[in-house]
Amino acid sequence: MHRPAPGRPYDGRVKVWIPHAEARPLLGELPETVTVEVFDGGEPPSDPADVEFWVPPSLRNDPVDMVGSMPALRVVQLLSAGAEVWVPHVPDGVALCDNRGAHTESTAEWAAAAALASVRHLDFFARKQSEHEWAPRTSGTLWGGTALIVGAGSIGEAVARRLEACGMDITRIARTARPGVGTVADLPELLPAADVVVVIVPLTPETEGLVDADFLSRMKDGALLVNAARGKIVDTGALTAEVAAGRLRCALDVTEPEPLPADHPLWGLEGALITPHAGGAVEGLLERCYPPVGEQIRRLAAGEPLANVVEHGY
Repeated sequence: MHRPAPGRPYDGRVKVWIPHAEARPLLGELPETVTVEVFDGGEPPSDPADVEFWVPPSLRNDPVDMVGSMPALRVVQLLSAGAEVWVPHVPDGVALCDNRGAHTESTAEWAAAAALASVRHLDFFARKQSEHEWAPRTSGTLWGGTALIVGAGSIGEAVARRLEACGMDITRIARTARPGVGTVADLPELLPAADVVVVIVPLTPETEGLVDADFLSRMKDGALLVNAARGKIVDTGALTAEVAAGRLRCALDVTEPEPLPADHPLWGLEGALITPHAGGAVEGLLERCYPPVGEQIRRLAAGEPLANVVEHGY
């Protein structure tokens, strides 16, 4: 993992690129052997061949060209929790690290808020407000219902706590079974009982297309699908058909494709609540993301094991 730059042994010196100049103080105190420069995706501040620790711009989706110009690279440290864009492009011997934990509460907050807004038809009332129309109607309620959390990791558990506070019973699915948590093999049994299904799994070859027509057909009439994960996990065509038929509702922070085209039929469906990948876009983002980055830099400089290393795609 700790590759020296070509031509010299590893001596604790680390050249770091980060994308936000204002985040430099948030890294905390760093060893004198660490040099931090700002690269926001524009003109490189110095020779990329010497960069050993890179924090890429969070929205950068084409890392191949820059990674190829960094022969000394040892760590790609993401500001995001998702790493699927980067997994195929990070060379062997370079550690890919995500920023899991930094977005847990904000993403869970979005998922709970979206579920509550959809079930209580707040999206409908918001549209009527824009039309200056007083339009009373009866809605559903989370209270007394069952939520199925597909992806019982840290974010999934944070979602579960919020939905429990709304009076819901919680069932959980994860990659690996543990007490109180099932696996994907249990979905056929659990889906028909869920009033709300929250998808919060990482995007991997195993989860891509997980929520397909069969998955959706097993959900009960009137149930809500909440996707706070990645758009490719859900079959958009199959979901659109179910929502258009009025059988299911959906609350989506991510879509496939993304952004969702302006002429896509999902936009106009009453049962669809859509936000533009805004789950983690809250105030104080840099203050949450960069202190763990500083700790990673100190670990690297000291030759210590890194945290949040992506393995098996997540």
